[in-house]
Amino acid sequence: MKFLFVDASLRDRCLANLAAVRDRIADACRRAGRSADDVRLIAVTKYVDPTITRLVAECGCLDLAESRPQQVWEKAAAMTDMGPLIRWHVVGHLQRNKVRRTLPVVSLIHTLDSERLLASLEAEAAITGQPCNVLVEVNLSPDAARSGAAPPDVPALVAATVRSPHVRLRGLMGMARHPDSPAADARRDFAQLRELRDRLEADMPAEALRELSMGMSGDFEAAILEGSTMLRIGSALFEGLV
Repeated sequence: MKFLFVDASLRDRCLANLAAVRDRIADACRRAGRSADDVRLIAVTKYVDPTITRLVAECGCLDLAESRPQQVWEKAAAMTDMGPLIRWHVVGHLQRNKVRRTLPVVSLIHTLDSERLLASLEAEAAITGQPCNVLVEVNLSPDAARSGAAPPDVPALVAATVRSPHVRLRGLMGMARHPDSPAADARRDFAQLRELRDRLEADMPAEALRELSMGMSGDFEAAILEGSTMLRIGSALFEGLV
């Protein structure tokens, strides 16, 4: 790929960061008896500007994620020349009033957490005729204020999503509780999500629960060991670039 970025030192640092993260992914996959090809690296670009966002894509990471839909709109507009090469992900809360502008831009929404949001996604996708790919977000923490559906509510939300004609369920997403919180154990939290997926999978279409989006810069090896297929990595990729 041709680099439009002109600072060679930053380009080299970005390439080195990307290689280091991929080496860690490969090592964790070996320990788990898995293929690294089964784990997708998603660069979470919410703390970097459009120039650095573009750089990480030019270095070969074509899955990019933002927490705020507005940032997806702005960065996608700044990178239109890269066109369909980029797969944009929303990994933060999606408000229903932002659905219409977001759907045409994104490849996957990781944060479906209610039937109200599902209804908005279904309505908009029906108008455009373009399917909307989603993950159901599960709150793995005892803190009810954190985002995501509570585990007891997930089966009903999963079933409703599978019934929606224009929304395609692809799997589940979750975050381990904060490492400073009482009884923090990332691997245990990720195991909880995998076990929930496994219980639901028997009654679902084959593609509906294939993906597990879990693992960030501080805990992605644990996520791989518990079956993650999508890693949402920010700081480990952008060290020295901001």
